[in-house]
Amino acid sequence: MKHLLNLLAAIALLVWGTHLVRTGILRVFGTNLRNVLAHSAANRWTAAISGLGVTALVQSSTATALIVSSFVGQGLASLPLALAVMLGADVGTSLMAVVFSFDLSWLSPLFIFVGVVLFLSRQTNPVGRIGRILIGLGLMLLALRLVAASTEIMTQSPAVKALLGSITSELLLEITVGAFLSVVAYSSLAIVLLTATMAASGLIPLEPALGLVLGANLGSGLLAVLTTAKSAVEVRQVPLGNFVFKAVGVVIAIPLVGLWLRYARPYVQDRATVVVLFHLSFNLMVAVLFIGLTSFVARVVTQWLPKPDKTLVAGRPHHLDPSALATPSLAISCAAREALHQADVVETMMVGMLTVIKNNDLALAQKLRQLDDDVDELYSAIKYYLTKISREALGEEESRRWTDIISFTINMEQIGDIIERILIDIEDKKIKKGRSFSAAGMAEICELHARLIDNLRLGMSVFLNGSVRDAQKLLEEKARFRDLERAYASTHLTRLSGNTMQSIETSSLHIDLISDLKRINSHICSIAYPILDSAGALAPNRLRQQSLSEGPPSVSQARS
Repeated sequence: MKHLLNLLAAIALLVWGTHLVRTGILRVFGTNLRNVLAHSAANRWTAAISGLGVTALVQSSTATALIVSSFVGQGLASLPLALAVMLGADVGTSLMAVVFSFDLSWLSPLFIFVGVVLFLSRQTNPVGRIGRILIGLGLMLLALRLVAASTEIMTQSPAVKALLGSITSELLLEITVGAFLSVVAYSSLAIVLLTATMAASGLIPLEPALGLVLGANLGSGLLAVLTTAKSAVEVRQVPLGNFVFKAVGVVIAIPLVGLWLRYARPYVQDRATVVVLFHLSFNLMVAVLFIGLTSFVARVVTQWLPKPDKTLVAGRPHHLDPSALATPSLAISCAAREALHQADVVETMMVGMLTVIKNNDLALAQKLRQLDDDVDELYSAIKYYLTKISREALGEEESRRWTDIISFTINMEQIGDIIERILIDIEDKKIKKGRSFSAAGMAEICELHARLIDNLRLGMSVFLNGSVRDAQKLLEEKARFRDLERAYASTHLTRLSGNTMQSIETSSLHIDLISDLKRINSHICSIAYPILDSAGALAPNRLRQQSLSEGPPSVSQARS
């Protein structure tokens, strides 16, 4: 019983070490890995190679699947190229299994010691996170040694020997068990390494071990499908296509297990090496067979999971992928895209507002007011999504971005509320009473509205790109808009002194309207403050005067 507990503890340690390495690498290099995948997806071969390299580092094809799936969901990569990335990713994780099958136990104490020193000394910066990765690698190597020691002791037991002698291979059962273990452990790599170690110790025969390996591969594909089950359709298509590759590959490989043992076994003496090489050969076979069929499989998957018409669900979150929460940098990107979606809805309200003012369109006013509910819903969804991102896992840059997104969505939500109140006033004080603005007053409103639309689009660009130059320009627009509002209020009073009937009837509404437009502009210009503050371009009480010709520093330069 004691030896069985030791074996289970060693298995748990192996799974935990794999988890530490995967999450550590994603936290330190997540953004860079995403950039590599995004820029390498030019054709299927470079896509496959980039998938291989990234997965070799992350040690999890599931993590790569989540990253690539988000690219497809965001329109940054096509589905066929994403499937090619996944073929390379599966080869990458099998290569890591081969590396770990060698006797690297001497590195375990070194990795753990250095990792603990780095982690305890600098927990909150990248050095500490690299220490976490080293701890994970050390624990994986230690766990493999403990698994080998525990199984070697157990195989000396007469009862275990008798049990092993009675085992006959049943591939379908072994594949099922391997798939189940891979899903439970959240790592096919851990299960393959465990199987190889147990086969090397003689705890399980080789043929059942190869069946478990096939199951582990199938389980990793199933795990990605389950992880993205609640995500958008575009995100779910990549794991489903990769699962099709693995399922068909397993069907092809089942009759080849006996041939592998017959022809490969004489040339490979170490039983663990036989297992990991079979794992590598399986994924290489799948990659070679399907690299030319990614477009066909993509069409099939698209028919199974067709994309919905997003124009029918304007207020519903499109980009808040729950599966991305495991990768903080990826989740931040999803939240930022959803914030821009919220801004698009606000822009629709703002553009339609002028049409209501000009044409007295009550039906349009009602539709635009309903859009404010969509803006509020998106704000709540983004806020809740951001609260689920682990702040401890975020770097300094990502933490700042987290705050910027919250600030941006709050401003958009408040702009939506102001527009709704404007529309109510227009309905009550203008449309229902049959009043109209004077030609001069309408021209002033149109001028302010046009500036407001331009500033909103500039603000969205500032939020997306973080340009200090554009942020400075946006904040300068705040002063111009304020001066223009004061000038138009003065000219309105001049028209009142001339006893212009239209100006007298709409005086209160006109003053309130241009004041509300100024408030909207203030919320838009607030987008610039975090960017300029991070760049050191803000004085304590006013914007530092800096000539555009001098070229203000970029965000990356200012923050470095």
